[in-house]
Amino acid sequence: MTEDLQKKAALVTGASSGIGEAAVRALRAEGWTVFAVARRADRLAALAAETGAVAIPADIAEDDDVSRLLAQVTDAGGIDTLVNIAGGARGADKVGDASTADWEWMFRVNVLGTMKLTRAFLPMLRATGGGTVLNLTSTAGLDAYEGGGGYNAAKFGQHALTNALRLEEAEHNLRVIEVAPGLVQTEEFALNRLGDAQAAGKVYQGVEKPLTAADVADVVRYAVSAPHHVNLDQIVIRPVAQAATHKLIRKG
Repeated sequence: MTEDLQKKAALVTGASSGIGEAAVRALRAEGWTVFAVARRADRLAALAAETGAVAIPADIAEDDDVSRLLAQVTDAGGIDTLVNIAGGARGADKVGDASTADWEWMFRVNVLGTMKLTRAFLPMLRATGGGTVLNLTSTAGLDAYEGGGGYNAAKFGQHALTNALRLEEAEHNLRVIEVAPGLVQTEEFALNRLGDAQAAGKVYQGVEKPLTAADVADVVRYAVSAPHHVNLDQIVIRPVAQAATHKLIRKG
């Protein structure tokens, strides 16, 4: 692998919408080779046509898809940077009313998907001598809240996985970064979680300038582009209106 490729090749998951899509755009704008990964092939194809990213449809929680993804990226020259953005929330039930299906989905996507993809690509990342893994978690993985038990548990798990990985891989000069956003307004996150456009709209109602996907993607771009000896272990990013998980300023 050439020095130029080592510094400029990334795989980004969750690339069909939201922060993942924005991260693909941000890295491509800086000249990176980007492998864009998500389940929705049509949206990936459109993104690839617009940005020049390499679209690879895959479900990161499915073992066969991960194996195929690894083979395709290897054949295309490999990566030195893995950006795990795929994830999400379902439901806002209290623990006593928890949906087993929702919890299983959240663990599958946020925790197991991150683990499976990271495990598959670790030998390649180690071989570069200066690889990077960036995991997008959430402030939901730092502070619990009522109605968030399942998402809290999944993101706390992903946060713990990230911290363990950093300790385990430092000897391989592997940089491990966590970006934990607070309130981000995207086209799908709240809608997918609550299943209703009106309920999703209330999440952001009255909040002056919530974060956008592009805001978070710019932080991701900066973190993976910094000199390799600079490890931004954990970056918490919130809108000014959200002073803490429990303090959100709404106007009107």
